[in-house]
Amino acid sequence: MDLSKMAVSINKAINTQEVAVKEKHARTCILGTHHEKGAHTFWAAVNRLPLSSNAVLCWKFCHVFHKLLRDGHPNVIKDSMRNKADLTDMSRMWGHLSEGYGKLCSIYLKLLITKMEFHIKNPRFPGNLQMSNRQLDEVGENDVNNFFQMTVEMFDYLECELNLFLAVFSSLDMSRSVSVTAAGQCRLAPLIQVILDSSHLYDYTVKLLFKLHSCLPAETLQGHRDRFQEQFKKLKSLFYRSSNLQYFKRLIQIPQLPENPPNFLRASALSEHISPVVVIPVESSSPESEHVVETEDLVDMDIPAQPAAVETRFDDLFGAATDPFNFNSQNGMRKDEKDRLIEQLTAEIQALKEELETFRLESGRLCQALRGRVSELEAELAEQSHLKQQALGESEFLRAELDDLRRVKEDTEKEQRSLTEIEKKAQANEQRYTKLKEKYTELVQSHADLLRKNAEVTRQMTVARAAQDEVDSVRREMQEKVKAAQDASEQQEKAQLEQLQALQAELHSSRTELEILKGSMLSSQQSSEELSTQLSALESEKAELVESVSKKEAELASIGEQLERVQNSLASERESGVKAAETLQNQLNEKESREQALEAQLEALRWGALQGALEEARRIIQDCLSTLDDPAHISCTSSADYLLSRCQVAVECVERLQAARDGFQADSTGVSELVQAVTQFAHLVGDTIIQGSATSHMVPVDQADVLSSSVKSCGAEALALLTQLQDRESLASADSSKLKEVLEEIKASAEKLRPRGLELQQGELGDLVESEMSAASQAVESAAARIEEMLNKSRAVDTGIKMEVNERILASCTDLMEAIKVLVLSSKDLQRDIVDGGRGAASMKEFYAKNSRWTEGLISASKAVGWGATVLVDAADMVVQGKGKFEELMVCSHEIAASTAQLVAASKVKADKGSSNLARLQQASRGVTQATAGVVASTKSGKSQIEETETMDFSSMTLTQIKRQEMDSQVLVLELETRLQRERERLGELRKKHYELAGVAEGWGEEEEGTG
Repeated sequence: MDLSKMAVSINKAINTQEVAVKEKHARTCILGTHHEKGAHTFWAAVNRLPLSSNAVLCWKFCHVFHKLLRDGHPNVIKDSMRNKADLTDMSRMWGHLSEGYGKLCSIYLKLLITKMEFHIKNPRFPGNLQMSNRQLDEVGENDVNNFFQMTVEMFDYLECELNLFLAVFSSLDMSRSVSVTAAGQCRLAPLIQVILDSSHLYDYTVKLLFKLHSCLPAETLQGHRDRFQEQFKKLKSLFYRSSNLQYFKRLIQIPQLPENPPNFLRASALSEHISPVVVIPVESSSPESEHVVETEDLVDMDIPAQPAAVETRFDDLFGAATDPFNFNSQNGMRKDEKDRLIEQLTAEIQALKEELETFRLESGRLCQALRGRVSELEAELAEQSHLKQQALGESEFLRAELDDLRRVKEDTEKEQRSLTEIEKKAQANEQRYTKLKEKYTELVQSHADLLRKNAEVTRQMTVARAAQDEVDSVRREMQEKVKAAQDASEQQEKAQLEQLQALQAELHSSRTELEILKGSMLSSQQSSEELSTQLSALESEKAELVESVSKKEAELASIGEQLERVQNSLASERESGVKAAETLQNQLNEKESREQALEAQLEALRWGALQGALEEARRIIQDCLSTLDDPAHISCTSSADYLLSRCQVAVECVERLQAARDGFQADSTGVSELVQAVTQFAHLVGDTIIQGSATSHMVPVDQADVLSSSVKSCGAEALALLTQLQDRESLASADSSKLKEVLEEIKASAEKLRPRGLELQQGELGDLVESEMSAASQAVESAAARIEEMLNKSRAVDTGIKMEVNERILASCTDLMEAIKVLVLSSKDLQRDIVDGGRGAASMKEFYAKNSRWTEGLISASKAVGWGATVLVDAADMVVQGKGKFEELMVCSHEIAASTAQLVAASKVKADKGSSNLARLQQASRGVTQATAGVVASTKSGKSQIEETETMDFSSMTLTQIKRQEMDSQVLVLELETRLQRERERLGELRKKHYELAGVAEGWGEEEEGTG
């Protein structure tokens, strides 16, 4: 094939016209890659196209490139990986557009990049993803880890396919026949490739999940099952929606997924799985001619020719038309019976020929249809034969796998035993971890106990020192007592010796006297007897003295023994006191060393906790920064008031973090306060980043760029500050001034974007509340009076169904006015309770001035209630007079319900939850809701009754008039649909403007900040 022809086909296929790519040009590009064995020519031609400046051109490039990746030469994927960076940049560039082809191009480019990366990681997968079960098992190499990783990659791949599916459908107006328009076909054409890829990915994912469930526990694969369930629901819905589009019916036969997803927890469910097969009929027309075929079949403008037999029969009955050039007729000559029969037979033959031709054309169409059906059956037969071959291959593979399973059975049992051992080890490790955790708890508890014991030991040391002093004093006292006892015993011994000596002297004198007495015995018997008596008395006294001396000696011996015992006890007490003091000193040293170790461990734990908190804070900030580039974040919006409040809180949190850092440097035990400050810092700064980006989506481009730049700078400075806090050396020098400056810039930008509303004089608020509430009450009462007057007038004028409808509508309006009156009175009572309970010593006006935002909400709600009542009465008056519309009355009823709900919400803001007036107000609000429903119901029933009386009568119209009326009705329907669409858009803009003005006047953003 000539490469120049391929380049021409590329330029014809990829152009700026919003029509589908022609199949012949795409086929030429595919054949060119096989002829060239690569994609060099394709990329040489594509690189010259302005893909970054035209979204339609980029979309058609993605379509052609997807076809080349699927059906082109295998080297197309390798050659295209060189341009991966350019495709990534182009996807990021188109992602900045939130609608049209730009968003679709960004998603399509991400899909193509994912497809290339998948085939590079798994080179055994062909571009069209068609593989047998045996080839799928060979790709995984019988390794459960490979199957697990492959399943995750297929989930990511299928997620990109579904994102493109959803993006295309969401960009189309499905209420119209978009599939018959060229623009709609341009967007739908690439989905054929997506359907082909998705069917294979779904089939392979189911088979891999069954294989994983046969090898791994169900709890491990819970995440896989959840993700599959979500993708199954999306894919089933998208296949169903696609099969109903007229565009796909003649191009592709889309399979239908089962009603429920497969049950992977039941292994036998694999046999119930049917692989989805996508069939592309051979006779299907090209995408670019689809809408032409459909529009040609809408109206058949051909008028069948009148048969010649009819014309002949007409001539026979009424005579042939006068022909001035018919000489036989001029001469008055008539055809004979034979000629006329010949002509009649000739006409019949001609009619039969035409009928035969009609039959021939009909049979040709039937043959063509049958050939198409035969082609479809042949395709199904080929698919069935292919499935049969796959089944045969699978059966052979299953036989081989059965043999392998038989051989591996023993290994499986061994692995089961080893698994049991591993589980036991895991349980042991778990128990060990639990014990370590308990040990750590015990260490913490023991540390506290040691601190208490330290105080107890210190107290005991003091008591021991006091006891030692007391023992010393007792010892000194005992020594003094012993000395005193020794002195007393010595004195007593001396006294006893002196007494003994005296006794001995007396004995000696007695003996001398005895001798004298013996000498004088002879002289006198009486004196002898007296002397013997005295002698016996002296001997007994001597025995007593000897006995007393022995007693004294025994007492001295016992006193000596007691002295020895006291000395021994003193010595033992002295030794035990010394040992106790040494033991207490050793325990004190051990406690100090243990305290030092525990303190070091606690210091490490504190630093580890701080590092974990800082790392988690970094991840939070990085996640918020990555969210800014997410296409889904473009639809998020926020208000400048809320951004301002977030910035203020973030600045205060930065200052709190700085104070916690200083406290941690002064005392490392205050790590909990620093961890709390870091956690709060991460969440608040991240919230500021997200809200700043969301706010930039609601402002002009210049201000949005400035705000986005400030938000990104805020994230960068926050990450830099967290990096400094993670290092011990830079912890002391961590500076948050740059971060504060960036936050101040964001605050300044938010302050510029904040709307400026009209402010009332604070002194006028109290009077204005009372006047507006009174005005609302008066409006409701006057509305009730007007309704009563209209009811009396309707009874006097109207009759029949109209009177019945008017009475029912006006009665429901009267009930609504009564319910609103009760609501306003309940609101007044509740506001009086709020003011009395919250103003204190201040006056009522000062209370309203202090709570100005709440007061402005009450004023706005009161105005809305009074205005709604007035408009409802006007609408009811017009309906009763027959000049108004029932829809206006229903809209006014809904507006009154919304206004009363606003009044209830404004009254409940500062009310006590247990207040009886609040309960009555809520009951009155429910009464208003029921009355509003009654007005709407009576209006709808009255409208239906009125419409039933105006029946349509078309009996007097001709066919032409009915056709004219039908065309007029179609034109009117189209005009009303267009007008309805415009009015809906106008209603949306009016609600936006009303919300903005109400927020400016009443300060809703500030009120939300105050309540939040």
